[in-house]
Amino acid sequence: MPEGGWPVIVFVRGSAFHEQNVTDCSNYFVRIAEQGYVVAALKYRHSDIAPFPAQMQDCKTAVRFMRKNAERFHCNKDRIALWGDSSGGHTVLMAGFTGNRAPDTDAYAEESAEVNAIVDWHGPTDFAKMNFYPSSQNHSDPQCPEGVVIGGGDVLEHPDLSAQASPMTYLSADMPTPSTLIMHGGRDQLVPFNQSCRLYATLKALGKDVTFYKLDNACHACYGFRSARALRLVFDWLSDRL
Repeated sequence: MPEGGWPVIVFVRGSAFHEQNVTDCSNYFVRIAEQGYVVAALKYRHSDIAPFPAQMQDCKTAVRFMRKNAERFHCNKDRIALWGDSSGGHTVLMAGFTGNRAPDTDAYAEESAEVNAIVDWHGPTDFAKMNFYPSSQNHSDPQCPEGVVIGGGDVLEHPDLSAQASPMTYLSADMPTPSTLIMHGGRDQLVPFNQSCRLYATLKALGKDVTFYKLDNACHACYGFRSARALRLVFDWLSDRL
């Protein structure tokens, strides 16, 4: 065990904000653990029982829980990263960008929710802009994932709520932002590739530590994201930041 304990990855499985199948990512967890990380797999309150901000609040609670129990799990409370795909990517961006700021929760409030790094795999970043780029889904309909997570409303007809639920809203030059790795498939049929492009451009313009990889032939969460190459990109990037 390294001095101070093992670094921690809080992993958030995507699910279109509905109930997650956390064990579907067991192969990831094993490969992450092989690299010397403690993996905390989060199952958040899904949108069918709790709308935004429940998911990102649960992510913050997971970070604080790991800090509170660092000795129990032999982990380093000062070396924590978030990693999520799709709606899980959205969740880790929201939790990582806001840290101890609102929307927050009182659970384990004595611990910090701040993290060192965020790994975002093809997560939505700006709900109101999703429907203006090619996708296999209508991203403004009240029954779409984004509509359901804001409480069952039309995304474009509720701009204030859509903005509150979008990670891009929580970026500014004077607020600290964890180092961020963005990865998105060039053939993503669901979350428009532009969502990651806009996030990268904004972070870069604000002078943040951000890296963006496009997986040319990868689709949404498949054809590339479970490859050794994709994981190696993440592990190499984390090794310099965690």
